[in-house]
Amino acid sequence: MFYGEYRHAIDAKSRLFIPARLRQGLGDRFVMTKGLDGCLALYPPAEWQALEEKLRHLPYSRKDARAFVRFLFAGAAECEPDKQGRILIPPPLKEYAALEKETIIIGAASRVEIWAAERWEAYLQATQASVESIAESIVDLDL
Repeated sequence: MFYGEYRHAIDAKSRLFIPARLRQGLGDRFVMTKGLDGCLALYPPAEWQALEEKLRHLPYSRKDARAFVRFLFAGAAECEPDKQGRILIPPPLKEYAALEKETIIIGAASRVEIWAAERWEAYLQATQASVESIAESIVDLDL
């Protein structure tokens, strides 16, 4: 399980330090791909395989299913942190998430997310007032 919020900067070579607490859960190799809401998502191998298995069973005849599978898999890249705990962010993923310098890295239960600091702040502003209504709307999910 991943949790917490960390602030780190991307260096000139597009490398980003991943905190040790998060690296432990991700393992030696993991998958980075486009996330929802304009962030990047990092999945440990077991979580990626579980997601891949679910997506594999989506009906190919559905346009929205094909689009979502393409969205996740086309941008996916395998990551392996260097000895300093940094990962290289490929240019297309860096562009997708609007990552320039300051980032916010968050634990989000089964995955780690990387956000441009400005996008994360805007996301928090937009959702802060509606957290209670979101909680009410997901009560049926048996949390």
